Amino acid sequence: MNARRQPFVSFDRFLFTLAASLSLTLCLPPAAVLADEPVAPEKPIRLFNGKDLSGFSTWLKATGHDDPHHVFSVVDGKIRISGEGLGYLATDRAYKNYHLTLEYKWGKFTTDPASVRNSGALLNGIGPDGGAGDGAWMTCLECQIAQGCEGDLIVIRGKDANGRLIPATATSETETAADGNTRWKAGGRKTVYSGKQFWWSKHQPFFQERLDNRGKDDAASPLDQWTRVECIMEGRHLTIKINGVTVNEFSDVMPSAGKILLQNEGSEIYYRNVELLPLKK
Repeated sequence: MNARRQPFVSFDRFLFTLAASLSLTLCLPPAAVLADEPVAPEKPIRLFNGKDLSGFSTWLKATGHDDPHHVFSVVDGKIRISGEGLGYLATDRAYKNYHLTLEYKWGKFTTDPASVRNSGALLNGIGPDGGAGDGAWMTCLECQIAQGCEGDLIVIRGKDANGRLIPATATSETETAADGNTRWKAGGRKTVYSGKQFWWSKHQPFFQERLDNRGKDDAASPLDQWTRVECIMEGRHLTIKINGVTVNEFSDVMPSAGKILLQNEGSEIYYRNVELLPLKK
């Protein structure tokens, strides 16, 4: 998903919003949130075995669980997502308190040659596929990996099987950059999600989202090289790292557990070394 403008929200408003969201969550039937008890890794878990897509299910907005054009495949020991249509590859199991690590590299195909290549690691996916079967995404938190936006966070709210909104939120400490948008800054003003994107700490002001454009401080690797992404989910606290650099942090994350999804959103992309590590004690 592409970057969007994010307004400030007061801390009092944050408390009210969080309380309301928690109340809504308690009203949802358990099956609408998580079908299975989330697993906290006690040892490294290889989500991708390097051979096939065992342990994953596929979802495409146009065809549901069917993948007639092989959008999702394994090529030379790597996951290939073609970029055709909208959807994701989802783990069969849900997880909590984990350290997700993966590496990605862009392919050649893109549906929009005027815009940045776009994909994401979707965290803590809950509810029905496609957000009640008529959309592209389930409720989750997206670690953005679009060019120039690597490490941004997008809160995605889907619906349960009865069409009721499944709450999702996150809070970040922020500062305002020259373009008037907020970025993560430790010790900054607490800002609760309010429908817009949380930008990573050095997201270039006035960044032009053109194909293969880079921000001057991007932590991601050049186009033809692998980039390492880490998403550390500890309780309700989320830390995002790109190539070992901490670029974003969040508290009061909800949902704080769920499935891990690899996004298909218009750009060919390859993934390898997709693993969950236990949290350090």
